[in-house]
Amino acid sequence: MDRRTRSETQQNGAKAAGSVTKLASPKKVKRKKSEVETETESEKKTKKEEEEAEAEDSTKRKIVIEHCKQCNAFKTRAIQVKEGLEGAVPGVTVTLNPEKPRRGCFEIREEGGQTFISLLEMKRPFAPMKALDMEEVIEDIINKIK
Repeated sequence: MDRRTRSETQQNGAKAAGSVTKLASPKKVKRKKSEVETETESEKKTKKEEEEAEAEDSTKRKIVIEHCKQCNAFKTRAIQVKEGLEGAVPGVTVTLNPEKPRRGCFEIREEGGQTFISLLEMKRPFAPMKALDMEEVIEDIINKIK
């Protein structure tokens, strides 16, 4: 028996069986914006216009509640205050965390005005916040607003 290698068995210019050939990649095709995407853009525009209209309306009061996202206790109290204020005082806009909240913070303030409650840099188990009676806090804020 004669010994033969793979390179000897290849015919003129043929590649080895194990080699990989590169295929041409297909050209990228830009897709057109669908109708759904254009509708969402128009919805965004209307929302911005509504927000600007609310910002121009000086009769409405804006309350900002900044609460830490570290624990759900912050969130439940913030939602409780928001619902209490919106139900008791007509024309009040309450926003939760319009900006990134500080750590260990629970603060209720009027936008561009006075601060009602400010608990900053609290450590676990958040005793100062948990000691608050939220119904009394809501009543105090309502009295200060009126």
